[in-house]
Amino acid sequence: MLAIDRQHRILDLLNKAGSLRTTDTATLLGVTDETVRKDFEGLEKRGELIRIHGGASRPERIKEEQPFNERQAVRREEKLAIARLAASRIQANETIFLDASSTVLTLTEFLPDVPLTILTNALNVVTALAERPNLDLVCTGGALDARSRSFIGPTAEKSLHRYHIHRMFFSGNGLHLERGVSERNSRQAAFKERVIASAADVVLLADHSKLGQKSAFFFAAVADLNCLITDAAADPEFIESLQARGVEVRRGE
Repeated sequence: MLAIDRQHRILDLLNKAGSLRTTDTATLLGVTDETVRKDFEGLEKRGELIRIHGGASRPERIKEEQPFNERQAVRREEKLAIARLAASRIQANETIFLDASSTVLTLTEFLPDVPLTILTNALNVVTALAERPNLDLVCTGGALDARSRSFIGPTAEKSLHRYHIHRMFFSGNGLHLERGVSERNSRQAAFKERVIASAADVVLLADHSKLGQKSAFFFAAVADLNCLITDAAADPEFIESLQARGVEVRRGE
């Protein structure tokens, strides 16, 4: 069986079962475990699956298919609690990066009334803050990703080199203790990875549903995070494990 045919078969099995074990898949296809692991690795790079211990799982795509305004309404109370707490971290005259996530957009409602430079790749953030006279609002520019209403690509990434970012506020689709923060969109993941390299204080905003989860593309290790701001329903054991790894954790009530 050719590799491309074998990988199509793996995806068919994965779509039916939701997850696969490496050894079982190898037996079913009549190949070695190592061959299946290489197939899993290639399919993960294409965003078709997520490798897990002993096998692979299907990426969750429900949220990816939701329009932005619908995602903004999901877990609204948790987003509000997280945003209030995140805003209290900001000080006057700082350069702040805000990403294109719905949770970070909520943060714009609570920004303190002090002079700030706001750097963003999010069209929604620009619109939300355009009338604030005390803000120096800078958009990265770049290629527009219509689904997330954000700018990505080389132009957006190059614009970051001009700034020292005091604080970066961002979200993702999952935070896993071993693998780190992940995204469904590979270009969004690549862009956020570049921002992290330029930021002094890296702050992840993620509600409890994202903790322990993995998506297709990992762009930040747990060691890259300075702080996680989450909500009151976050798993205490997960938080303790994160704190043991040196990450500050704050929970909005």
